[in-house]
Amino acid sequence: MGASDPMIPELCSPASSRICVNCGVVYLPTIQPLASCPICDDERVTRPKAQAWTTTRELAATHTCEIRECESGLASIGVTPAFAIGQRALLVEQSDGCILWDCISLVDRAAIDYINARGGLKAIAISHPHFYGCMAEWSAAFGGAPVYLHEADREWVPHVPPDIVFWNGDTREIAPGVTLVRAGGHFEGGSVMHVAQAASGRGALLTGDVVMVTQYGSGVSFMRSYPTFVPLRAAQVRHIQSILEPFAFDAIYGAWWDRVIDLDGATIVARTAQQYLEILTRKDS
Repeated sequence: MGASDPMIPELCSPASSRICVNCGVVYLPTIQPLASCPICDDERVTRPKAQAWTTTRELAATHTCEIRECESGLASIGVTPAFAIGQRALLVEQSDGCILWDCISLVDRAAIDYINARGGLKAIAISHPHFYGCMAEWSAAFGGAPVYLHEADREWVPHVPPDIVFWNGDTREIAPGVTLVRAGGHFEGGSVMHVAQAASGRGALLTGDVVMVTQYGSGVSFMRSYPTFVPLRAAQVRHIQSILEPFAFDAIYGAWWDRVIDLDGATIVARTAQQYLEILTRKDS
């Protein structure tokens, strides 16, 4: 639950933490910056020509959190001006507090006040390493809200705050009607979040880019690496297809402001998965 007197961002850690300017993931303060960001050394992020770092204090001096309401009980929170990968987080309201899906690189007073007015933050859940952002600072700003990460991605966590909860298996219900689902693919522990009460009770899937909502909300895609256009293997697509089949959802909210599918989300995912499988398993003559 939210703290009664949450800390402002620069007081969430004893010293200003370092942020990779390319991916936006926060690392603990060090005397000397790392030579490179381990997450950006992987081919699943567009690599910078040269490694650059900023700090949580410096970012807070030049950027703010922007909040946009998506539907009743669901809002987006992003960094403005756009920073690093440019993703937005999603805030799910419930009667006993809110859940933050995915994370950004900044938490500020406006975001804290907005969330506390809606009951505080009771949990954070993150799809995969590219969206870790300043998860420790977000947790600390709300009195140690638990951060749910899949165990399969433990190796990518830059530091392990005391409030991280590593979960196992394919599903984990973290609140009534809110279920984490390990889809895999993009990352071994890559997860999506099903919110049964969203979309006027028709259900919504919050996907980051584990299931990528394509431009203009016209469809979805499944990729191991978006910068290098490497698709998933057929077995990974089948897993996504089968693990999501039991969940009812009409809407899909992706990782960026305009990546939203309003209707027929489950049908679109199932149809796209089948199209991928037909291509991936086709034997050319």
